[in-house]
This record gives sequence, C-alpha cells and structure tokens, in this order.
Amino acid sequence: MFTFHRYLFIATMMLLASCGDREASPVAESTPADVVAAPAAVQIVGEEVSYAAGATVLKGYLAYDAARSGPRPGVLIVHEWWGHNEYVRQRARMLAEMGYTALAVDMYGDGKLATHPDDAQKFMMEVLENMQSATDRFMAARDLLQKNAMTDPQKIAAIGYCFGGAVVLHMARSGLDLDAVASFHGSLGTSSPAAPGAIKARILVAHGADDPFVPPAEVEAFKAEMQAAGADLTFIAYPGAMHSFTRPGATEIGEQFDMPLRYDEAADHASWEELQTFLAESFSD
Repeated sequence: MFTFHRYLFIATMMLLASCGDREASPVAESTPADVVAAPAAVQIVGEEVSYAAGATVLKGYLAYDAARSGPRPGVLIVHEWWGHNEYVRQRARMLAEMGYTALAVDMYGDGKLATHPDDAQKFMMEVLENMQSATDRFMAARDLLQKNAMTDPQKIAAIGYCFGGAVVLHMARSGLDLDAVASFHGSLGTSSPAAPGAIKARILVAHGADDPFVPPAEVEAFKAEMQAAGADLTFIAYPGAMHSFTRPGATEIGEQFDMPLRYDEAADHASWEELQTFLAESFSD
C-alpha cells in the first residue's frame, strides 16, 4: 500500500546521493505557440518545447511576455511528483507576467503525467534512483533556457514544488551556478549537508508550519545546515499551512487519496509575493 510518508522518506534519501556536473546538450524545437489572455500591453505567450538529456526526450513549456524587448532573467520551475502538468505551466505564465522568461521543466521524460499516487511514485523513483541522470535533465533545461534569445544567460533562478522543491535545494547544495532557488512545501532533510561555502544561490524556503511531512526537527536541522554552509537563506513558515498549500485542488486530492494535503489561499498568495521580492532582489545584485 502506498503511503505518503514512505514517498517523502525515499525522496529525501535519494536526493542526497552525490551527483556530478556533467552537462547534457539540449536539442530544442518548439511547437506553435498558444497566446494566453492577458491585460493590455502584456502579451504572454506559452510554447511547448522539446529538448534532450542523453537519449531522453524532455517536454517543457516556455512562457514569456512578447510585448517586452530584450533579454530578461530566466526562471526554471520543477514540478511536483505528479509530473509536468498545467499547474507548473500556470506558474510559468505568472512568472512571465512578472517580466521573466520561464521554463516549466520535465524531469520524467516525454512529459509523463500521473493522476494516481502509485504512478507518481513510480515516475519519481525512476528519476531519483539515478541522480546523475536527474542532474543531467535539470542541466539540459537550464542550458535551453540560457540559450534562448529572450533570456539573460547570466541571471538564472529555479523554483520547485514538493518533489521539485527538494530537487532545487539539492541543486543548490551541490553548488550549481544559480542566482537563486525557492522551495515551496519541499522536503528539507539531507544526510549530505552542503559544505561551507559551496552554495552559490540565495535560498528561499516557503514552508507550511503544520506540514506533517516536515517535522520541526527537520526544519531546525536544515536551518543549522544552511548557517554552517554560509548560505543566504530566507525561511518563512506559514502558520496553519499544510503540505501542498500552494496547489489549488490539493484539499480534494488529499481527500481522494487519504493524504494530509490542503490548499491555503492566504499562504499561497503570501508566498508568491515573497517570491516576487526575492527574485527581484536576487537578480539586482
């Protein structure tokens, strides 16, 4: 029987595996763009893009404001364990409205999606059992974003949700060259803490204070690790917020599969405002 506790434990442990910095060369192609309705003077465009990490074809989603000219900072978005779905695409469009070039990545390959926890766990474990491959997929997405004409290649950040939050924190711990990373209700634990001075990215963690999968001891250990590593950390815990608090529909999903998930509109909006400030400050340095 599936348990979400088991998922979080396994996900955390697998993300701790060391990985190198071998980069994959993306081969990008795009399908016709869909123009998303937006206020006057803003023209948000979303494009499905295909790229590659080794023999694996990855299907992402690039969003940008076509009314703007010139390159702008880029932001990668790593999906929850459900896979690359409409939720991360919507976040990409929201980032595009903020003036960024945003790429919702595909960590599973071929745009695979899960609608049941059993499938989500299977897809996730296929990635986490080979962290070198996971890193290659993340790096392929980063390279694709950097090489886009609308992106300033020197200004790249990454954000992630749940599984994706743990992924971006792992990339920061490994010293990947990113300006900033932000984790929303992601796992925080590690058995391979970041070495002093290794973390290059500023870090934002948006945490649900009542998240049963990230106990207080894990939070304190994470803060101590970041302090020892000399990381620039902003940690915000939202009272009453539980796991998946940014995800509309999380409450219904939790009820369907008997998991303690709950959407929290106030925490969702507050954490997004924090992200806006965080990115603006990170890219202004």
